[in-house]
Amino acid sequence: MIPEMSKSIETMLEKWREFEGQEIDVHKEFGLVTTEVISRTAFGGGYVEGKHIFEMVAKLTAITVRNLYKLRFPGISLILKTQDEIEAEKLEKAIKKSILDLVMKRKENTNEGDDGFGSDYLGQLVKLANDRNDSKRITVEQMIDELKAVYGAGHLTTTSLLSWTVFLLASNQEWQERLREEVVGLFGQKIPNSDGIARLKTMNMVINESLRLYPPVLTVTRKVERKIKLGNLHLPANLNIFISILALHHNSEIWGKDVHCFRPERFANGVAKATKNNAAAFLPFGMGPRTCVGLNFTTNEAKIALSMIIQRYKFTVSGNHVHYPVDVFILTPKNGVRVILHPV
Repeated sequence: MIPEMSKSIETMLEKWREFEGQEIDVHKEFGLVTTEVISRTAFGGGYVEGKHIFEMVAKLTAITVRNLYKLRFPGISLILKTQDEIEAEKLEKAIKKSILDLVMKRKENTNEGDDGFGSDYLGQLVKLANDRNDSKRITVEQMIDELKAVYGAGHLTTTSLLSWTVFLLASNQEWQERLREEVVGLFGQKIPNSDGIARLKTMNMVINESLRLYPPVLTVTRKVERKIKLGNLHLPANLNIFISILALHHNSEIWGKDVHCFRPERFANGVAKATKNNAAAFLPFGMGPRTCVGLNFTTNEAKIALSMIIQRYKFTVSGNHVHYPVDVFILTPKNGVRVILHPV
């Protein structure tokens, strides 16, 4: 997927030439480019249709966020639907139809003896939906749910990570220079490759510290399957537990008195050392068997994007920037991230 990611970032940077020496809202730019990347990697040659599907998923996500903490009497939706519920149902049907149309189009283009579904993410899902093994086969509804999940994991979280990391680097010029030195030392002015990406130690430290200070997802939820004792707590079955990632990442007992400061060097010797051998204190993508499916996708895309940006530009915080983090499903800079681009 790296060539597709690089291609999309390159297109974005060509557009940035118009903003050299001027202010630009990188959060808005990253929202556009990550949609492009996830559309290309998930839908391959059909990324234009894929982009349309993800636009509908984005609208559905916005409706979900608006209604996340609203409670209604059970069964009232069967009698009286809100405008959001009506819109959500329309979007669900339109998303399902668009995906099925895309699948049928692929089947029509199939050569004899070839499954014709493609090697992209949608192709893999379609293969599973047509698997002869009942235990492996997935339903159309599951396929749609997977596409919604990869949209959130590969677009929303990446946009958040890139935006906050650029803000932190713009606010900490010393680390921006250290990162530029590492990137140019490894790649020169060439497009990053997979071997070099794996050797970006300073980049890993910067990204981890950004994820610690501004985790894209602020809480994770787990359901208690059976009655259990957890420490001094007796938890009944069917209880939902909210784990605050933000609280863990800003706990001074774990991270020290400088917990609110941007100090990537705390990750110089890995997560275990940074957390005083308590790795569960750092979980921007969750932990264990339910670790976010988009972990590698998001971090690799972020490394490629940051490398290509830092090869070409030095960036500083604009005087018009207003720091306003908000929890909108994902931790988002409400007023964007406004920086000034300076060609290197």
